[in-house]
Amino acid sequence: MENIRESLLEKFGEIFGDTVDAKVYFAPGRVNLIGEHTDYNGGHVFPCALTIGTYGVARKRTDNRLRFYSMNFEKLGLVESSLDDLTPSPEADWTNYPKGVIWAFGEKGMKVPGGMDLLLLGNIPNGSGLSSSASVEVLTGFVLRDFFGFDVTNQDLALIGQFSENQFNKVNCGIMDQFAIAMGKKDNAIFLDTADLSYEYAPIILKGAKLVIACSNKKRGLGDSKYNERRSECETALAELQKAVPIASLGELDEETFEKNAGLIENEVRRRRAKHAVYENQRTIRAVKALKANDIEAFGQLMNASHVSLRDDYEVTGIELDTLVEEAWKVDGVIGSRMTGAGFGGCTVSIVKDEAIDEFIEKVGAAYKEKIGYNADFYVVEAGDGPCVME
Repeated sequence: MENIRESLLEKFGEIFGDTVDAKVYFAPGRVNLIGEHTDYNGGHVFPCALTIGTYGVARKRTDNRLRFYSMNFEKLGLVESSLDDLTPSPEADWTNYPKGVIWAFGEKGMKVPGGMDLLLLGNIPNGSGLSSSASVEVLTGFVLRDFFGFDVTNQDLALIGQFSENQFNKVNCGIMDQFAIAMGKKDNAIFLDTADLSYEYAPIILKGAKLVIACSNKKRGLGDSKYNERRSECETALAELQKAVPIASLGELDEETFEKNAGLIENEVRRRRAKHAVYENQRTIRAVKALKANDIEAFGQLMNASHVSLRDDYEVTGIELDTLVEEAWKVDGVIGSRMTGAGFGGCTVSIVKDEAIDEFIEKVGAAYKEKIGYNADFYVVEAGDGPCVME
């Protein structure tokens, strides 16, 4: 880690003139093990923070200027803005994420009193669905708290990040991504009830196996994907159910109650969307119980069932993710595999026995290239901690 810290400081000095008073920070990415498209339906999710994420070097300024530089988008060069101009714009590109967080602090009564220089380097594949945007948001909030002493918890940082993404960047995301990143704990996943933000940590003990993420390299933008469409389909289905069932969210239903009342949902497509939200929530609850009982095989089967539901009922997978998962299922030593994230591209997550990892990467990679025409990338990952200062 010392090497990366030194190279980040060196780059910061090159871009911003010197490194006086600059500090180095890190915020993780996240992967969701099970519980997809449940977070805005009042259900449970089960994500973990990763050991890959976003590195930042930041320092306070004595004026109102905001100067941003990303080593991932070097062609954009230095992007300048000001505390007097906290409005989103296409020209601001990725800097809309840190600007949105600075704006959100102000909206929450914590006006940021001075500008900053910020350099970022992410080793999360961009557009992969491992939450590079939420990682940048949590990192920015963490830096602001460190700089200005704002009285906010890590959970508050998650909520501020979500608020900025919803209101500033106009992406109607749930709380899961920011929460998993801000509240990450090494070797644990977070069993989170998105209805009331109650949560518990559950150890990820994969005896003789590892988490492997396969990145499809199909880029997707959340804002222009069908994410908001799925969300509104679920909201309409909920309103139809509420005519006869006293619930505040789809997450309150079990499978039996849903099946009894599914006829209230007038449209067959909306019925399938709601079915996924209800069944996926119950799968997530069962999956965490299985993990606690050391039944990793049952956990893997629930992951597989989750993918089938996302493919058939929620229709958010697509040929790239389906190919990665269906090829994974053919490999001996794969305990479970599913798409993760919003879908329409992005990544899959698999639990793979140690001795099968090389074969998994080789076979799934070759089949994917043959069918899709370009490579997938593979990452063997671990559950990591939340944001920190890198001393």
